[in-house]
Amino acid sequence: MYVLLVVAFIDMFSQLPVIAPFATSLGAAPIIVGSVIAVYSFSNMLGNVLSGIWVDKFGSKRILASSLILAGGLVFFYTYVTNPSQLLAIRFFHGFAAGFIVPAAFAAIGRNDDTESNGKKMSHSGAAIGIAAIIGPAMGAIISSRFGIEWLFYFISVALILVGFISLVLITSKPPGVKESNIQEVSGFAFIKKPDIQFAYIAIFLLLLMQGLLTYAMPLKVEELNLAQEMTGIFLSVFGIVAILFFILPSNRMFDRINNRKLMFSGLFIVSLSVFGLGLSTSSSELFISMIFYGIGFALLFPSTSATIMKGTNSQNRGKAFGIYYACFSLGVISGSFIAGLLGTSAMLIFTVGAAIVFISGILMFLNWKQILSNSS
Repeated sequence: MYVLLVVAFIDMFSQLPVIAPFATSLGAAPIIVGSVIAVYSFSNMLGNVLSGIWVDKFGSKRILASSLILAGGLVFFYTYVTNPSQLLAIRFFHGFAAGFIVPAAFAAIGRNDDTESNGKKMSHSGAAIGIAAIIGPAMGAIISSRFGIEWLFYFISVALILVGFISLVLITSKPPGVKESNIQEVSGFAFIKKPDIQFAYIAIFLLLLMQGLLTYAMPLKVEELNLAQEMTGIFLSVFGIVAILFFILPSNRMFDRINNRKLMFSGLFIVSLSVFGLGLSTSSSELFISMIFYGIGFALLFPSTSATIMKGTNSQNRGKAFGIYYACFSLGVISGSFIAGLLGTSAMLIFTVGAAIVFISGILMFLNWKQILSNSS
């Protein structure tokens, strides 16, 4: 399952450094290039939500296998694209098909997992995503520059289709509707009313909003400090490495021993301070330290939010819950990039506004949680 997650996210991450130049090479205007990038996240968000509904109805195994194979087939058609309109269309359908994969994967992990180790399992899933985030962009750049971009599409297509067929054989999951004695059964979308799940959705949205801001503003910050542009990739890799270490080392035990709400609030606080530190940084060493703390915040947020979804749902609605969860992923990235674009080219302004959004939102969530506790007592 973790290999499946790596392959699924490499599909997305490997295209990040090449899709804009590819669109430009086809004669796309700047606004079309932006649309080509954004339409994947938009259709991916639609696929996330629909995936959750179908997973709860038909089971995760069939959705996983069919979406992997379909996404792989769509990636192959990138090699036949000859104009921006075709690229825009294939990006939409590719993002939609890929949107079914991750909610189905996490629903399967949840159905096969024991609730006492949800946090640890989610940290391992986070490590798989982190590995893809580190090797995906580098792999995409290397393959496309050395062999041509079509070979990148061939490689991703084969990998997705192969893993899709393997998943039919190796992945097992409980059928939809299996009762879980330790979780109160909730039908439909009623789980959204639970405060903890609401906190998890808001927290993961804020984290990915910050990720969108970071991706946009880090090259600007590197340029402001007169550093080599290659340093952008290094700084962006630092937080991934730190997060992966938290996910795979014994530190991952904290995700089952410490209350998830406390981890979420701590993660949001650390992320906001680290991003504010990025804005204030005047040297590469200060950027490096800020990214280390950003990685710690990321490591606290991802497993705690996803484990909250697992613990607050059951076999009848977990697919829907994770569908919305990953829709918040996509919406966060889109919103972050949009806000950064509105703020212009000042990295200091972008990082300061982003830090303020996360910090204030975290405070409001904390106060709301305290109010809920006081009302319940």
